[in-house]
Amino acid sequence: MAEINRSLIIVKPKQPFLDWLRSIDPEDKNLQPEEINDDATAYLIPEIETPDQQDQIIDWCAEFVFEQELWSWYTDEDMWPVGRDVKMFREWFAIEFHSLVDDVVGDIPLEHINYESEENDIEPSSNGH
Repeated sequence: MAEINRSLIIVKPKQPFLDWLRSIDPEDKNLQPEEINDDATAYLIPEIETPDQQDQIIDWCAEFVFEQELWSWYTDEDMWPVGRDVKMFREWFAIEFHSLVDDVVGDIPLEHINYESEENDIEPSSNGH
């Protein structure tokens, strides 16, 4: 087993996100919080060593993660809420930080899969946008 040079956040939608989902699609009217959090998204982030780095990480990735979470439900950006910022991100999502990430499949190399064209490759030093 090997430790990787990343930390991890798990992002779980809260009530405002659920309210938004319910407001834009009649089929989502009966969605329950446990349904949207059953398989919450995990994001690898730069390594963090102390809890005081958490606010910096949220400031760094909030816009990108917010958009990813919205896109996972609705790809039509016209339906997305306006005024998205770090404050709104914190209101809409619970964020769990995990500073240590172990790779229990050490004999298979980690790979980055880019679902967009190669022209849109993400720079390793960027936060994805």
